Amino acid sequence: MHLSTLLIGFAYLLNLMLILIIVFRERKRPAQTWAWILVLTFIPVIGFFLYMFFGHGISKDKIFDLRGEEKIGMIDELKEQERELKEGTFPVPHTQGVDADQLIYMMTVDGGSLYTQGNEVSLYTDGTEKFEHLLQDLDQAQDHIHMEYYIYRSDELGTIVRDKLILAAKRGVQVKLLLDAWGSNGIKKHFFDELIQVGGQVEYFFPILVPYINPRINYRNHRKIVVIDGKVGYTGGFNVGDEYLGIDRKFGYWRDNHLRIEGPAVYSLQNRFLMDWNSHHRPEEKYQLEYFPRMEAKGDKDIQIITSGPDSTQEQIKMVYLKMISMASKEILIQTPYYIPDDSIHEALKLALLSGVKVTIQIPNKPDHILVYWATYSLAAELLEYGARIEIYDNGFMHAKTMIIDGQVASVGSANIDVRSFRLDFEVNTVIYNEEFVQHLRETYLETSTQCHILTKETYEQRGRLIKFKEGLARLIQPLL
Repeated sequence: MHLSTLLIGFAYLLNLMLILIIVFRERKRPAQTWAWILVLTFIPVIGFFLYMFFGHGISKDKIFDLRGEEKIGMIDELKEQERELKEGTFPVPHTQGVDADQLIYMMTVDGGSLYTQGNEVSLYTDGTEKFEHLLQDLDQAQDHIHMEYYIYRSDELGTIVRDKLILAAKRGVQVKLLLDAWGSNGIKKHFFDELIQVGGQVEYFFPILVPYINPRINYRNHRKIVVIDGKVGYTGGFNVGDEYLGIDRKFGYWRDNHLRIEGPAVYSLQNRFLMDWNSHHRPEEKYQLEYFPRMEAKGDKDIQIITSGPDSTQEQIKMVYLKMISMASKEILIQTPYYIPDDSIHEALKLALLSGVKVTIQIPNKPDHILVYWATYSLAAELLEYGARIEIYDNGFMHAKTMIIDGQVASVGSANIDVRSFRLDFEVNTVIYNEEFVQHLRETYLETSTQCHILTKETYEQRGRLIKFKEGLARLIQPLL
């Protein structure tokens, strides 16, 4: 028997064994299982490596268990809120016509999300405005700067932010910078050398030991968090790079949503950053009074910060989206660059539409990931049959991740309406219970609507064969996107 025949036979058996492993290992997610079986069957050798890098789950014992990271500085407060919720003595937000009690209960008891009052929140939809304010706050830092981003580029904006961090470190401010290793893999080798030399600390989430070879490459820290002196927090959709200023020719104007928060909700952002930092840094950071300073109420906004990731016991952000959809009685407004939900979200929106709730979804008119875009286009168009309004943004790239319910409750964050954000990425969203702010957010949504064209059933049916082929391919591998 020829050696080549033996090798082919061995590869076939190995591929078959991997298929059987997937069948038993992924049995809770049949759609994902079948998608991987198709990949392994039709491209057996390449499919094997694709699965090892993109389909293999996190081993919580061998890699790390983020659930083992204690909530820093919030344990007593969470226990007290859980007790008040169960006894019925917990204060509830003043949201006209929207009963948010169950959402708050779920986020607090199951999601470990501290409910905070007395916050002030600013909304930024423009990258230039967001970074102008962030740079000003960095200049004012006195004790510490904690910064966490998925994408950080060593371009003009990245250099400006880095130099601000260097200046802060030189004046004695403690600087910690946590970056996702894959999202920020384009950073020049010695880009942060001076920051480190003056005392700043830089860590990479799931570091890439060998370029482009990382079995954890499919699990990304997609969070964007900045905490300054424990008093000011930033979170939302903007990363650090020139394209987020709207100067990239490929994308044009970058439409996003980002929040600046002052008040006790910053404690939750601080807690999340410290847990993420401790998962990749030794010695661990413990509770320090400087990280959680006493502060007076800054405003009247009620806020909960919710996080989730592949280490979570529940898909907590997806649960929040589902609960918000079920709460709506009049209107659901969604902004997302990727609409590739699992069946639960997709069916929940259909049910809302059938119940007379108006649903509007804003998506981009151009892809940053080809197959992801065509899956988004196809799945969003499917809702047209149920009466949804699909708006396609024409003024650049739509990157905001927003859900607004009846003009009373809203979620703004890093999580897209897709399976990746629900199951694979580490995400953070902010849920706001305040009519004034949510109405402001709604007004910016409606302003953006004037820069969109409407996808109708008639125009969708006129799409060409090539687009139909792209959609079919994208829908086939939808569970893997």
